[in-house]
Amino acid sequence: MNVHKNARLTLRRRQELVTRLEAGEPLKRAARGLDISVPTARKWWGRYRVEGAPGLVDRSSRPHVSPAMTAAPLQLAAKVLRWQHWTCAQIATALGISASTATRILRRCGLSRRGRLEAPRVVERYEHAAVGDMLHVDTKKLGRIRYLGHRATGQRRGQRHGSGWECVHVAVDDRSRVAYVELLPDERGDTARGFVRRALAWFRARGVRVRRILTDNGSCYRSVGFRATCRALRLVHHRTRPYTPRTNGKAERFIQTLLREWAYARPYYTSADRTRVLPGWLEHYNCARPHASLGGQPPMSRFPGGNNLMLVHI
Repeated sequence: MNVHKNARLTLRRRQELVTRLEAGEPLKRAARGLDISVPTARKWWGRYRVEGAPGLVDRSSRPHVSPAMTAAPLQLAAKVLRWQHWTCAQIATALGISASTATRILRRCGLSRRGRLEAPRVVERYEHAAVGDMLHVDTKKLGRIRYLGHRATGQRRGQRHGSGWECVHVAVDDRSRVAYVELLPDERGDTARGFVRRALAWFRARGVRVRRILTDNGSCYRSVGFRATCRALRLVHHRTRPYTPRTNGKAERFIQTLLREWAYARPYYTSADRTRVLPGWLEHYNCARPHASLGGQPPMSRFPGGNNLMLVHI
């Protein structure tokens, strides 16, 4: 029981009892004055004389001996059978125990959920050999801003709704992590195709020819028009495995950084204010911000010509 330490009926009262007894007051009188039984007073006085002040603190109510506890070999057998994907009912029948007992044993050792039985997937990390070998493309919806929202004010009451959405499109080079970003009205097929053309032109102006792109399975990337655009640009288009966002992990991780350090880094009064900050933040990310996977160097350090900031302003 978690009771406040200054409550009159717990620790503070026990200390008062000990103080009275140490002063020479008879135990029966002290118990009567504190409105407790004599055996209770004798118990706490005995604990204090043996253990000192720590003896006045509540102990666990769990018994030292539990004769009815399931034997250790049965508990071990239940764990072994669970690792073999047996159900609780099957384990209970095989071991001669109740289903509730089997469930308790498995819950205690963290095996009550079937997902815990699967070994975690091995993380497959990769990095292409040259800049431009692979471009990770993705999108993220952002709510339009017409006023300070609940993220800044902490108040949801009285908030107006219906401001709509805008979409940030990102393209991240696999080798260097250099990113190209645009904030566009939507994520339709025409918008996505135009973004890819401009992204490739931006990289080409900096001496990089993009050979492949990787996207998710969004409708704008599965359209006939997008495939035609990739053929016209001589791009090999790969799509991620369905429902597996980690396949496009570099773009997903960049979006997290983008949201944390730009979109939600400070309060914005309007969407236009947020859009004006984007170019400056993106230049900082590409040219100055240390990147953990690049040994603390900025992404532009891997571009042709090294960390040449003049390449960014072409």
